[in-house]
Amino acid sequence: MTGATGFVGQALLDLAAARGVAVRALARQPQEPRDGVEWIAGDLADTAALARLVAGAEAVIHVAGVVNAPDVAGFEAGNVAGTLEVVTAAMIAHTPRLIHVSSLSAREPQLSAYGASKLKGERIVMASPLDWTVVRPPAIYGPRDREMLELFKFAKAGLVPLPPRGRMSVLHVDDLAALLLALVPGGEDVSDKVFEPDDGKPGGWSHTSFARAIGWALGKRVTAMPLPKFALRLAARGDRIMRRHHAKLTADRVGYMCHPDWVVSEEARVPEDRWTPQIGTRGGLKATAKWYREAGWL
Repeated sequence: MTGATGFVGQALLDLAAARGVAVRALARQPQEPRDGVEWIAGDLADTAALARLVAGAEAVIHVAGVVNAPDVAGFEAGNVAGTLEVVTAAMIAHTPRLIHVSSLSAREPQLSAYGASKLKGERIVMASPLDWTVVRPPAIYGPRDREMLELFKFAKAGLVPLPPRGRMSVLHVDDLAALLLALVPGGEDVSDKVFEPDDGKPGGWSHTSFARAIGWALGKRVTAMPLPKFALRLAARGDRIMRRHHAKLTADRVGYMCHPDWVVSEEARVPEDRWTPQIGTRGGLKATAKWYREAGWL
């Protein structure tokens, strides 16, 4: 797998270990030994490392990707060129299966450089002769996540700034990890298909209801404050000045945050006999808040 040291990757390694699944994982930096994991030193541009990664593998789960970059080139390098390298390595090694983690933002590529790059990555996977499945997760939350942490911090203060009114789907990271492992065996029900998983809540969450659910998880009554797009753009400029390349709110993110419909498509649901979500979002948010507190993040 790629992306093993990230938020989703760590959850996937935990689940694989619990199920006794041996994993070979790519990592740019030296890692502590871990039972059931063979670490391969390298990155997505290292063809020799990728060859070692995929050799003899039952399947490749491609999780790695760039979610935040200062320019289009940064997204292209990670999400397009990196995906091409993984696909090429898998083809050369005759790897029988590839599960590619994309993003729901690929559905509206005109809104952001991130979404456009994820769609290009998908097209590379789909054009290959591999037995593939593409997964487009919605907003992911759970322990170790630093992206959703921002909303928890605002909720703790009692006021949550939000994009303009709209709806969204969400998914706990452990449910995503379970889905990725469930997709390792191919089959007519999942091969050469694109899936959009979520927590099972019909119609998703309004931005306001999700903010209030985070407040509930913290034991706080919060005020949700939808902001117009121009205000979010100004906030993104301020975040860039304050946190520079560590900024969480970027102009590119504002582009897709303001889209009113990030609810998964009914036509792209995973077959129920293959996978269903197990973690209710309210309970999952409460457990995430507990983890943040114990880790000293909140």
